[in-house]
Amino acid sequence: MASPHSDDRSQQLDADQGSEIARLRRIMRQLRDPVTGCPWDIEQSFATIAPYTIEEAHEVADAIERQAWPELPGELGDLLLQVVFHSQMAAEAGLFDFDDVTTAICDKMIARHPHVFGTESREKTSEQQTADWEKIKAAERGPARVLDGVALGLPALTRAVKLQKRAARVGFDWPSTDEVVAKIAEEAAELVEARDTLTAAEVHEEFGDLMFVMANLARHLNVDPEAALRAANAKFSRRFGRIEDWLAEDGKTPDQSDLAEMDALWNRAKAEERQT
Repeated sequence: MASPHSDDRSQQLDADQGSEIARLRRIMRQLRDPVTGCPWDIEQSFATIAPYTIEEAHEVADAIERQAWPELPGELGDLLLQVVFHSQMAAEAGLFDFDDVTTAICDKMIARHPHVFGTESREKTSEQQTADWEKIKAAERGPARVLDGVALGLPALTRAVKLQKRAARVGFDWPSTDEVVAKIAEEAAELVEARDTLTAAEVHEEFGDLMFVMANLARHLNVDPEAALRAANAKFSRRFGRIEDWLAEDGKTPDQSDLAEMDALWNRAKAEERQT
């Protein structure tokens, strides 16, 4: 049963003056209130919320990939909620609060854009500005090992590219894609050998090696491997959906078909896409 004061609290949230950010922060404080808040929200921790943060970031990327612009404000709002949620938990623990988060990013943006907020010239290419950005980041980190600071929580392909970029800055890199492609062939052969002769753990390792080199090829080709794989997933889903549609027209489902028939329909779906 709802509290007799719940309607009043809801109306107060709607009626309060101030920015929508301030309103969102008030909502989160109320959700986390140990007496009157939501039991699920109260039980959460940094560790339990982190997977939702990653998921919401991917949903933002998905909306952009699909150019689903009407959906994007909602997806960005979901992602913003994650920042507010983490900040509220931190404030309760006496670690930091939302203002510390916004202060940190404002200070960082000003420090990393001396050509906008300082005295440096803006007469630089975007590539030069990117290089300067990385130099400023390195200076902020201070003395460190080359690969320090590449977040463990990144998607594996993204982290592989970032690790490789760091190593490339100090000269640890193949000079062209030819060497990378040759390495892919080598790793693929090792994976086949592992499949036939080695343990499951060794197969796992060899597969990881192959994926790592594939990420390196993506870097050399200036391809975002996560975006490329998302596009490939979407293409597979789209084409397999057409297979299901055509089978349904014959009163069949995929499990009532066979590989030869579905492969022919797959090629039909490919041809159909080329014509559009």
